[in-house]
Amino acid sequence: MQTIGVGLIGYGLGGRAFHAPYVRTTPGMALRAVVSRDRNKVHADLPEMCVLPSVEDLLAEPGIDLVIVSSPDALHAEHAIAALEAGKHVLIDKPFATSLTDARRVLAAGEATDRLLTIFHNRRQDADFLTVQKLIAEERLGTIVQFESHLDRWRPAAASTWKDAREGGSWLDLGPHLIDQALVLFGRPQAIYADITTLRADAPAPDYFNAVLRYPDKRVILHASKLVAANGLRFAVHGTGGSWIKHGVDPQEAATVAGQAPGGQDWGYDPDQGSLTLCDPQRTEKLPNCRGDYRRFWHDLGAAIRGEGPNPVPGTEAMMVMEVLDAGLRSAARHGEVSL
Repeated sequence: MQTIGVGLIGYGLGGRAFHAPYVRTTPGMALRAVVSRDRNKVHADLPEMCVLPSVEDLLAEPGIDLVIVSSPDALHAEHAIAALEAGKHVLIDKPFATSLTDARRVLAAGEATDRLLTIFHNRRQDADFLTVQKLIAEERLGTIVQFESHLDRWRPAAASTWKDAREGGSWLDLGPHLIDQALVLFGRPQAIYADITTLRADAPAPDYFNAVLRYPDKRVILHASKLVAANGLRFAVHGTGGSWIKHGVDPQEAATVAGQAPGGQDWGYDPDQGSLTLCDPQRTEKLPNCRGDYRRFWHDLGAAIRGEGPNPVPGTEAMMVMEVLDAGLRSAARHGEVSL
């Protein structure tokens, strides 16, 4: 198996918890360099790692086949285009740009260079999302009429980080996860009505959103707030044949943030079982979750780079996410529905 040399731009939460641990545990991949201004932070986790001061240095480094862009959002397009033009395959954190214009520039660069461009929508491999995907595919809930997806938090004081100050706030941070999952399940909506606002007095950017995606036969509600003390609800799905209510979040993020390497017998096991209520006759039961595993994304990415499988998240699919994000911002600004 040809080893894929990997260079990582950025060593914040994304680089430290979502990228470096998975690259290092994926057969056929090798993390060879990290771009960071804080050499000590990288070496605390990876003592022997080559730490470089700039993206230019990384692109000049020999043996780098894949570049992971995990820098602040506003730099995604610049860094991705530079890497593509340097002949590298590119993986970009979500959102893969901060505007539709920049997203289109990145997509065009990928097409022009004939390099693989993929976007990190890892929550397609959440245990609870795989569970509801299976329930819908098997039609156990009948025809879905209402789908609620929540990522709420209790963070009453704003953090002094660029993420809490980014334009678009939580909509550009958590929105891409919820939008991508909805698009995977139901495809492109007809329209969106979004309420995006700031509820915490000291917050520099929006910390609340409630977006309704309109489909001909259903409504999909995407919700996040940082002022929810009882923040356990993750999914509430209602159909003509029953309902599924799920609390708790996929445990993989917490595990890698705590320093656990991906792997082991219980990896991706979510013990918070959803409540499945079926009609005719009505009965309620606990439903074990499917096993989540972000490692599938990395396995599929390696196969795609070697020409052995499809791109796990093509840029065209991520572009649809960007279009919904953009329409949501326009809807919130005009306090009205925006067609898609």
